Amino acid sequence: MTPEKIFYLLIAIITVKFLFDTFMDSLNAKHFNDAIPAVLEGIYNEAEYLKSQAYKIENYKFSALTSIISIIATLLFFIFEGFAFVDQIARSFSDNSIIITLIFFGIIMFASDVFSLPFSYYSTFVIEEKFGFNKTTKKTFVLDKIKSWFMMIFLGGGVLALITWFYQLTTTNFWFYAWGLMTFITVFMNLFYSKLIVPIFNKQTPLENGELKNDIENFAKKVGFKLDNVFVIDGSKRSTKANAYFSGFGKQKRVTLYDTLINDLETDEIVAVLAHEIGHYKKKHIIYNLFFSILSTGLTFYILSLLVGNATLSQALGVETPSFHIALIAIGILYVPISEITSLLMNALSRKFEYQADDYAKENFDGNALISALKKLSKNSLSNLTPHPLYVKIHYSHPTLLQRFLNLKKEIQIIG
Repeated sequence: MTPEKIFYLLIAIITVKFLFDTFMDSLNAKHFNDAIPAVLEGIYNEAEYLKSQAYKIENYKFSALTSIISIIATLLFFIFEGFAFVDQIARSFSDNSIIITLIFFGIIMFASDVFSLPFSYYSTFVIEEKFGFNKTTKKTFVLDKIKSWFMMIFLGGGVLALITWFYQLTTTNFWFYAWGLMTFITVFMNLFYSKLIVPIFNKQTPLENGELKNDIENFAKKVGFKLDNVFVIDGSKRSTKANAYFSGFGKQKRVTLYDTLINDLETDEIVAVLAHEIGHYKKKHIIYNLFFSILSTGLTFYILSLLVGNATLSQALGVETPSFHIALIAIGILYVPISEITSLLMNALSRKFEYQADDYAKENFDGNALISALKKLSKNSLSNLTPHPLYVKIHYSHPTLLQRFLNLKKEIQIIG
């Protein structure tokens, strides 16, 4: 295939993805005003429902606008050989291919981040503020951005430098060493993310003694789950939205509750949410997700190794000298269709895991308490209760509230 044909193929992939995403967003938006299913009535009163509708519509319109601006900027960057221009800048600093790659991607990623900064600011301080969610101060917003840039430079840059070095040493066999590196990083981050990364952005404190801690410990003991680490994270520092998550495995496992979750829910509802999270652990979902993530990464690097040495890919983006970093850009776009398929499969698997974790919470604690918690969390975040089914299959990693309600109610009735 000629460089010109590859160029137009890249443009086609970018454009088709934009059009498909736009269509799906529009299809989903048409269901914003659907009547709330009878079994979910009572979650919102009339004023709250109107507020949730306004929140969904405003986010949809803003997302559509940012997507249009982004696609226009991306296509213009391609058409006017932006990658070749950045490549020239990177090569003006050094002849070392690792340094060139780091400077090239540093410029691309930093420019992209700066470009998206006004949209992120507007989303946080206008939309989220308008609907009462935002608790982020401008100081926190700036510090978060600076911290993320430092992490991108030192962590992202370090990984990219090693992958480029592997390519220099082994060429087409570099994928195996890169896969090994990413496998180590993935496992390490699963084990120590909460200890090493989260503290950079948030404060975590052990759950205080009291009724909630006693009930959590009693439940953990009942199901034979050794729970040494229950932490509270200051999620209210940025948003009123609540969450809880399970991280790590073995001796490094821990449960983290947002302080907003503790404020929004009753004790039995919090334990029900915790039971759901423990269900993920008991069902080995963390191990399965880790395995599939590593497998997917290996496939990605293997496909990359088959194409990265192709000089035509660099030429398609206006760079005559075959370059590892330019080829990565082209292959990343060519990989989009495969990525969409793997994402679809992973979301389907994730939804299945969520049902299983819900069932575990129902069987070992209280399904009604979990239903009550899910309803409150949906209400407090102004969640969309009527998404389009196809949109759910493509984009949702969790079942909808209606799907989870019906599943839990069905199981509760069977047990009863």
